[in-house]
Amino acid sequence: MVVKWLLASREQKMKFSFNMEDASQVFVGAFALAVPISFSEEAWRLGQTLPFLNLMMLFTLSALFLGIFTYQSVFQKDIKARLAVFIFRIIIAYLMTALVVCLVLLCLDKLPLITDPITSFKRVIVITMPASMGAIVVDSFDKE
Repeated sequence: MVVKWLLASREQKMKFSFNMEDASQVFVGAFALAVPISFSEEAWRLGQTLPFLNLMMLFTLSALFLGIFTYQSVFQKDIKARLAVFIFRIIIAYLMTALVVCLVLLCLDKLPLITDPITSFKRVIVITMPASMGAIVVDSFDKE
């Protein structure tokens, strides 16, 4: 009885964790797609010209696809007892991906934070959408 409780407790703890391995998988997956897209002049221009409504639709699609993939693959349709962890994982994956995109754009001198912060923000949203999918796919490789 005690062994069963300990195993169940350990299994629950594993299901609620987000460790350095998970973080590194998100970073690697994000980097794998952020780099080629960040080198694209089309992405830079889209970041300058895309209307705000379209940008918000792109962000919403990104969050929706991240949620669907995380629900199906990472959590294997079992989020009843882990809803907060599910939401946290989507948010953290998106934010970590956005950080990777910012760093790549900064290295390419295509993130004018001081002179044009709105364009910077738009470029990050545009490139983070596909890069976040790469992040969550790599993160799902060894999940539950």
